[in-house]
Amino acid sequence: MGLFWITVAAVLWGAGTGLLIPRVVYRLSVPWGQPWRTVCPAGHPLEGLGSGWLGRARCAGGDRFGPQMPGIFGVVAMVSGVLAVVTGGRPELLVWLLLTPVGVVLAIVDVAVHRLPDVVMLPFGVCAVAGLGGAALLPGAGGSWRAALLGSLTLGACYLVLFLLNPGGFGFGDVKLAPALGAVLGWYGWGVLLMGTFAGYLFGALFGGGLLLVRRAGRKAAIPFGPFLLAGAFVGILLGSRTV
Repeated sequence: MGLFWITVAAVLWGAGTGLLIPRVVYRLSVPWGQPWRTVCPAGHPLEGLGSGWLGRARCAGGDRFGPQMPGIFGVVAMVSGVLAVVTGGRPELLVWLLLTPVGVVLAIVDVAVHRLPDVVMLPFGVCAVAGLGGAALLPGAGGSWRAALLGSLTLGACYLVLFLLNPGGFGFGDVKLAPALGAVLGWYGWGVLLMGTFAGYLFGALFGGGLLLVRRAGRKAAIPFGPFLLAGAFVGILLGSRTV
């Protein structure tokens, strides 16, 4: 299959999975300690596939709920297409495409309620590590599963140490996210791991600095860091894919 059709398939995958994200985000966007939402804003039970997790983000009366569809639809489709262009037909592309909609869910929920839900984090991490292990067994793989595993352990340990030294620096959800991102970035080597991690911190610093400049937040304001870590991982994949 040529690159064009691989990209088309990736965009269609992103568009299709993007349709399911608003309901998932709505159900997960609750403060810490509260149960996941089981009814729409109008009080109707959320029914459908997967115990109500999969389906359109509409109430029984037809009203939409959750984040706006066009933005999510476009982001997931665009990211999937870009990953296909830079990765081509290498087997790790399947892992990137599986992780993309889940990463978008994590980013949106973190922005909404400053929380990275364990119910999403666990499959995200397992898919990253196990998926790359499977990709390494296939011909044409562009990275190393051993490096991915070491990257996962290293980044996870570093974030844990930083959290213990300064618990106010970022949330423990970011610590739990680190092993998955370490695997993704480590797949292409230590240089990509460092660049992707640095990019995440840079994005977060620029955003925080921008809020300070426009006086939208104070120096001690809590900023969701997960989206920037995920964006840094995306940049790392782009850089790593081009060097293979």
